[in-house]
Amino acid sequence: MSRGPMAMSVALVDSMASLSSDLFYDILRRLDGPTLASAACTCAAFCSISKEERLWENVCSSMWPSTNREDVKSLISSIGGFRKFYADCFPLIVNKEVSENQGNNYPEYPEEWSEAEYYGDMDGFDSISPSDFVSIVDIRYKDKTICSKVLWGIPNANGFDGWFYNCPFRIDLLTYAARDDENDGEVTLSVSDGLPPVASMERERKDGKLWRELCDGIRLSWIVVNRKIKQAANLASWSPLGGQRHWPTDKDFVLRFGSVLPAKDILPCKVVECILRMKFRVIHTEGEEGTHTTLKLTELSMQLEDMEGAHVNGRNSLLILKEALSCHRSKNYSEVLESCHLYSKVQSELKEEKIRNESRLDRLCILSGIAAFLMFWYYML
Repeated sequence: MSRGPMAMSVALVDSMASLSSDLFYDILRRLDGPTLASAACTCAAFCSISKEERLWENVCSSMWPSTNREDVKSLISSIGGFRKFYADCFPLIVNKEVSENQGNNYPEYPEEWSEAEYYGDMDGFDSISPSDFVSIVDIRYKDKTICSKVLWGIPNANGFDGWFYNCPFRIDLLTYAARDDENDGEVTLSVSDGLPPVASMERERKDGKLWRELCDGIRLSWIVVNRKIKQAANLASWSPLGGQRHWPTDKDFVLRFGSVLPAKDILPCKVVECILRMKFRVIHTEGEEGTHTTLKLTELSMQLEDMEGAHVNGRNSLLILKEALSCHRSKNYSEVLESCHLYSKVQSELKEEKIRNESRLDRLCILSGIAAFLMFWYYML
């Protein structure tokens, strides 16, 4: 006699109940983060076991190898554990405050904002210290980790009267992280890592095969943690948002990652762009004495720019980074890209409007000059 659907489901539940929790744990520890989160919703047993910190530690170490460091493990434990860390850093930042008509409402500086208002005051800094921020950075190429760096604090940010607070904010990770890194050697990519062989740069300029492979394969995660408020967020876009090849020399590849961060009540533009810039340089090709194609990572930096493309200073950058750690995030990558592309569209429209206004002003000045010249000669004659 055939068994009905109800009898089969009861038998399945009974068989699962007879399995040991150790076997459940062994199954769940082999899953990645999204699958583990989905499995936790299937039954009470999985839900209970999925709360084990060790499972999420394995997930984090697989996705972000820099979390294998003992000092980083202690940091993550102090801010709530690996499960919370993954929930905060796996979704990427989505800024829904970017609107297509924002350029029309953008207040002009300095008419509506005084210099003190634009550059901020010291009242909001009671709970912010540059030493509270930690950068956890991992670079992958085709699922292989090629670089893991951790930077404690923000370099050259000692004292509120220092130059850092009034100068453009910028972190050069390769410059500063190497000082405290045990593995501070060169970061390179070669054919053994999956790069296509390049016979010569002249050939690469024509077909762009190496550039396409680099854009498709490279992934960046730049997690910022604030130890005081116990919050973390991934400021990277995971895959490149854009870039340039052969700039400024014929052997440089520049990739741009980032996110759109809220700056409400901090800057007049209300949103800024976090730009993560990565530069590779071709140091060998197949045609050079039989050596394999090799790329060297020469730059990895972070900076913030407002809607007009001006660099945000250190004082306001700390406020923006703090706000970013609690802003909206999404697991939908297309939504993340849409937010970044919308920001670029609004920024381009703002620049075009500014150019048109300047062009109209120039024409008005020219016409005024011609009219004044004609009036002068009219009265002279």
